[in-house]
Amino acid sequence: MAQSCRFLVLTLLVSFGALNCASCLNLTYPDFSEEYKGDFKDKGNSAIVKEALQVTYDLNDDTLLTDLSGRILYKNPVRLWKKKQVASFNSTFVFNVSPVKNRVGAPGDGLAFILTEEMEVPHNSMGQWLGIVNVSTNGSSHRSIVAIEFDTKKSFPDDLDNNHVGLNINSINSRNKASLNSTGITIASERNLTAMILYDGVKKTMNISVFKGHFVLADPPVLSISDIDLSKYLVGKVYVGFSASTGAVSVERNCVLEWYFSIDDIGEDPKIPIWGWIIISVSIVFALCGVLGGWLFFCYKRKPKLDGHDLPIISGVGPKKFKLKDLKGATGNFSENRELGRGAFGIVYKGTVEGRLVAVKRIKNTPKGLQNLVAEVTTIGSLHHKNLVELIGWCYEDRELLLVYEYMHNRSLDTLLYGEDGKLSEAKPTQDTTLSWKKRYNVICGVAQALDYLHNECLKRVLHRDIKASNILLDSDFNARLGDFGLARMFKREKTHYSTKEIAGTPGYMAPELFLTGKATTETDVFAFGVLALVVASGRKPGSQNEDDESIQNIIDWVWQHYSMGTISNAIDPKLKGNCDERQAKCMLLLGLACCNPNPNLRPSMGYVMQVLIGEASLPQVPFEKPAFVWPAPSPSFTHEDSSSGGVLSIITTLDGR
Repeated sequence: MAQSCRFLVLTLLVSFGALNCASCLNLTYPDFSEEYKGDFKDKGNSAIVKEALQVTYDLNDDTLLTDLSGRILYKNPVRLWKKKQVASFNSTFVFNVSPVKNRVGAPGDGLAFILTEEMEVPHNSMGQWLGIVNVSTNGSSHRSIVAIEFDTKKSFPDDLDNNHVGLNINSINSRNKASLNSTGITIASERNLTAMILYDGVKKTMNISVFKGHFVLADPPVLSISDIDLSKYLVGKVYVGFSASTGAVSVERNCVLEWYFSIDDIGEDPKIPIWGWIIISVSIVFALCGVLGGWLFFCYKRKPKLDGHDLPIISGVGPKKFKLKDLKGATGNFSENRELGRGAFGIVYKGTVEGRLVAVKRIKNTPKGLQNLVAEVTTIGSLHHKNLVELIGWCYEDRELLLVYEYMHNRSLDTLLYGEDGKLSEAKPTQDTTLSWKKRYNVICGVAQALDYLHNECLKRVLHRDIKASNILLDSDFNARLGDFGLARMFKREKTHYSTKEIAGTPGYMAPELFLTGKATTETDVFAFGVLALVVASGRKPGSQNEDDESIQNIIDWVWQHYSMGTISNAIDPKLKGNCDERQAKCMLLLGLACCNPNPNLRPSMGYVMQVLIGEASLPQVPFEKPAFVWPAPSPSFTHEDSSSGGVLSIITTLDGR
């Protein structure tokens, strides 16, 4: 045994030396006795026993040999390549594959020499997978494993036979393969065989040879592979060693008895001295300062200069530019006693300007706040409609962002619906504390008119993008005024949508397609209007839960459930206590559901909504079950205009339902 080993080593280093061994890493293991055990890591169903690498267990108990997979690897990774330099290596080993006697079925499944990034054995990699990959990772480019398999079972249609070698890359399916049947060598023969794998990192070639016994001969390789650059498939440092497996029926003992491995020492990446790191750090700091300075200069050049008369609408007919001192005086220097409300972008104060009651919105001085001020001035400042809040003026001075609106005596819709603290009002239903049904109906009609004007009657199309109860203000006669145009966008009428990287709007009022496409359209405004109609008719918040069913998370699902159960009248605000036109209230709820259809192509336009509200068109068809949201949205099979006319008060079958 010792003599054969010495002969083998001599042959490797002299006769078949493919490496420049003046600079090599050499691993020499004539056996695997106790002194060498610390050099290896055994994973899965493997162990070092009987002075051999038992890549799958050999514990003298044949019943334990089924469905095994294991790996035994050298404990430290080796440098295979760096930059454009790829190392050459020689892996020569003596192995023995022994079929288990008195077992039904052929031996299986095989042994492999592997180069891998990961030590661990893949889960469920027994049988045909040889401990290399499993069914879910087979063929994945992220596995970073190359194997030279010695296969003893034809497990796949592409396998040559049950006695072949192959080169596998990130897969159990061999890229190159050759049968051993013509050589007189049988892998699973219970005889010792010697395998030699020579890889030339310069020429990018690999030669695989198999010999009987412990001797390396001058026979030609059984498999020669050209144009194989391992740096394309493996990380720079890899673990080297062996993997093997057995199956449920086909079993065998997979042992490695000797191993000689040499690889070019191409060195580690050069270490940078401390003074080098200091120079690099200082250079990075200077570079970052230069980039930051350039970015700040760029932002300064692009910053809107609103201190002067730079906005195009400031020409004597648009909103007036106020001085900061005048607005401070009008609001008692922004006194807390003058606060009307707080929002995400600022605080609103009550004030008097030029003898007129006004509401002054103090916007947070942020890039987003400045963007909202510009949006308000350039959109609502050029619009005039009885159901839009009038923007009287603006101010941008000493980093203060201020907008001046006409004063709304009855404040916002959500205040009257929910109370001062934002909770559902428990006040007694009187003329002063509860919005009557007539007022609520007029509010929805007013908002619908405002949106119809923005979508269809302006010179340029305007998308509001933030319709909600808190943005609906009520004048002294409880007429609705749509306000807060900070998120609004204006564009040419031939365009169909406005795209943005940031999703804008208020949760509960946002259409489902917004989260998928980021495109604001008239249909997304219609969806928000539908939610508002449900809120006004039911008195609930968009995110309110049904007390009897915690799975209902929003007002749309809650109202739709009542509709499908034939109890839609139960969705009407109980604070009204029957003091409303129940048929009209049901119609508003159904109109809201139609506007909230998950399919934007099936939502009515604001023009059609107006026709329904004034009694010139029939209610759109509303399915009893809420449709599922799918994208792309299916095309409608009918139009709302196909319905017979008759208006709200003529709807009988739809409202009575089931």
